[in-house]
Amino acid sequence: MSSIKKSEAYPGSSNITKAQAYPIFLSFLCMGFGDVVGPLTSQLQADYQLSNMSAGLVTFMGFIMFGLLSIPMSIYQSHKGKKHVLKLGLMIALVGLMVPMVSNFESFPLILLGLLCLGTGATLLQVSGNPIMQSVSPQGKYASYLSYGQFIKAIGSLSGALIPLVATMFWGLDWKLLFPIYSVIILITIVYLHFTKINEATDKSSEKPASFASCMSALATPKIALMVLGIFFYVGAEVTMSSRLPTFLEHAFQFDIKEFGLWGTLFFFLSLMVGRFIGGMVLSRVSPSRFLVVSSVISLIGILGLFFAPNTLVGFIVIGLIGLGFSNIFPLIFSMTIESFPEKSNEISGLMVTAIIGGAIMPVLFGFIADSFGFMSGFFVCFASFLYILFLSFTAKKG
Repeated sequence: MSSIKKSEAYPGSSNITKAQAYPIFLSFLCMGFGDVVGPLTSQLQADYQLSNMSAGLVTFMGFIMFGLLSIPMSIYQSHKGKKHVLKLGLMIALVGLMVPMVSNFESFPLILLGLLCLGTGATLLQVSGNPIMQSVSPQGKYASYLSYGQFIKAIGSLSGALIPLVATMFWGLDWKLLFPIYSVIILITIVYLHFTKINEATDKSSEKPASFASCMSALATPKIALMVLGIFFYVGAEVTMSSRLPTFLEHAFQFDIKEFGLWGTLFFFLSLMVGRFIGGMVLSRVSPSRFLVVSSVISLIGILGLFFAPNTLVGFIVIGLIGLGFSNIFPLIFSMTIESFPEKSNEISGLMVTAIIGGAIMPVLFGFIADSFGFMSGFFVCFASFLYILFLSFTAKKG
């Protein structure tokens, strides 16, 4: 079968077509499915009567492979191509979704295995999805397109809380409905991507193949190292928020976690989605470094607001503010680093996605601090993370 032919070209770019971007945006949607481990944590803990330590394995399984596979897959990608790795990630994620369904969701260890595979697929999608977006973006629009991609990813993230809530209200179903829905969407994306031609020749001609040594060499560059650490703290803070907001609502406003707790996660992801859509437009007019400063300040104000919210309405306003502040941090840091060092895009991609392991580590640190000093004290982990990102934003602005 022939690949999708060139359709209407972007203005001023004869080698890129709109049709080429569509399966990449769909892949970003599927990338968001990996974030389901956040809202699933409270649901699995209730259904399987898990201890806090066992429940922590849910987010751990979802993010551990970012730390183990990102650099090796970045090296593999430099030889096999970004599209190849993107398809491989989608297929592994599909297998992960099928494992719990085959076991009829009766085995928690098999659910963890499925989530591990889903997290592995999400790792590969992150390694390949962010840089391949550059191959389908018009000149000078990479940061904007990456924000739009993150907006679509936020829709996938949002679905992890929205679908169980809707399923419970209207059909008497629960979180298990996520797995067949995600499977169908991923299968469609695999087929669409397979028959879409994406030109990576421009990237390959300007880049040397990545190696472990080249990744470590890139990490020795101070600006790259600072940016990678920024991704570690950001992702750790985001995963902590998505998984702990149901407990925050229970702690502060006596919400029932099973029936209403996911509203906190849902509103957080909805705010992320709206913020990323706005970011895609704003970044066409505002420099990324300036926008990073503003986003960091908004995030810090929102996190502090959690400690002082007097009622449910203010609590949800604060959650929305946090989501808006968080929404563009990842694409801002990623795109600013890639555009500063385009010749090291494969290495940077691997390092940045490795840093997503913060999503496995920071929630555990939150739990330790919360158990030692009280639940709300755990949110200082997120606050400290964004103090660093604010420092990073001023450093990048000067650079």
